[in-house]
Amino acid sequence: MKEPGAILLVACYELGHQPLTVAWPAAFLERAGYSPSVVDVSVEPLDAEHVTRAKLVAISVPMHTALRLGVVVAERVRAINPACHIAFYGLYATLNADHLLAGVADTVMSGETESALVKLVQRLEAGGGAQGNGAPVAPTLEKLQFPVPSRATLPPLKKYAQLERDGGVELAGYVEASRGCKYLCRHCPIPPVYGGRFFVVPVEVLLADVQQQVAAGATHITFGDPDFLNGPGHALVVTRTVHEEFPRLTFDFTARVEHLLRHRERLPELARQGCAFIVTAAESLSDTVLEHLDKGHTRADIETALGAVRSAGIALRPTWVPFTPWTTFDDYRELLEFVDSHDLVDAIDPVQYSIRLLVPPGSLLLDGPALRPFLGPLVEDQFHYRWTHPDPRMEALHADVSAAVAAAATRREDAAVTFHRVRELSDRAAGAEPRPFATAASRTRPPRLTEPWFC
Repeated sequence: MKEPGAILLVACYELGHQPLTVAWPAAFLERAGYSPSVVDVSVEPLDAEHVTRAKLVAISVPMHTALRLGVVVAERVRAINPACHIAFYGLYATLNADHLLAGVADTVMSGETESALVKLVQRLEAGGGAQGNGAPVAPTLEKLQFPVPSRATLPPLKKYAQLERDGGVELAGYVEASRGCKYLCRHCPIPPVYGGRFFVVPVEVLLADVQQQVAAGATHITFGDPDFLNGPGHALVVTRTVHEEFPRLTFDFTARVEHLLRHRERLPELARQGCAFIVTAAESLSDTVLEHLDKGHTRADIETALGAVRSAGIALRPTWVPFTPWTTFDDYRELLEFVDSHDLVDAIDPVQYSIRLLVPPGSLLLDGPALRPFLGPLVEDQFHYRWTHPDPRMEALHADVSAAVAAAATRREDAAVTFHRVRELSDRAAGAEPRPFATAASRTRPPRLTEPWFC
């Protein structure tokens, strides 16, 4: 399988970022002497000629949207090249292994998959068979020797999400300083795969990856770790090293509320090193919901973290899961008031107001009793369990809000205008008089990435 084109790595969707989940496997395969081709179907077409030549097509599925798109890709691959071996890899691969292996997949893998992918190629090259339907599936959790990601054949950064700042847009890169997570939030797809483990990327590898993206024009870098502060010492070494090399480069990262409080004394240093904004999975203002999700923070903690981050001169961009079985109608309306009163309208992508709790196979939420009264069947071809809210108003509101924010995203509508639409829907559902829309067109907006979607 060393001939060019025999291995095709496919990315489907990675929140608008240039896909590291094919750049890293490509580098591992190249180090082993192979010449994989790569394609990102979120920004370029799937070439039928590439599929025809391939002996292995490996499809990256790190999130739910990517999996749904990946299955469509796999079906097309199977139609064009029936003899091709199709592998799925990423968080959502082993969570949905039974359905995938019974259908379009020959192999599934997750966790630290690059070495497993190289071994699969070697096994196929030696005439080994497929994993097959019914084969046991377990995540690969081993410390890897990382090469520098191979990005040369990926689409250019201008094809991906950019940094919107001060009225202009700038090219943005994407790296990871660690993979996995040491926490066990019950709604997250990472704990069923990583089981509380995480792995750090050597600083010199990460710096080399930043260097190649800066050379490609990036002026901003997203650290895409599930939680950048899982290893705070490593994180600080990373940011200091990158800042020394590129003093004008800015960055963003994701960290849990608990970590922002625990390491609040480090926030001013991160600001000096170029941190433009921080994403945090606030999820809910309801302490009941937060307890069911095992988030490790409270509503009061969210407010304290918001103040700490802002005091350091960094914008905070909280994310939410506003539709859960335990979220009341009043909770939802209170969230909108919180966003407005805390001047967060421009810090939140409107899709956040429509996010519904996703329960994939293997979710830790399935282990406890809290979800059972609301839980429906597994919808295998949509890769999640259906659940129903006990308040019909919340089901109706979710449908209305989802339609509104999707249409607004298509129109590239001002976030403040969309927020007003959502609040108007909430007011009408409550039987209240909708409030007038008022916002300053010339307001100062915090920096953000231009990708409006989320999952």
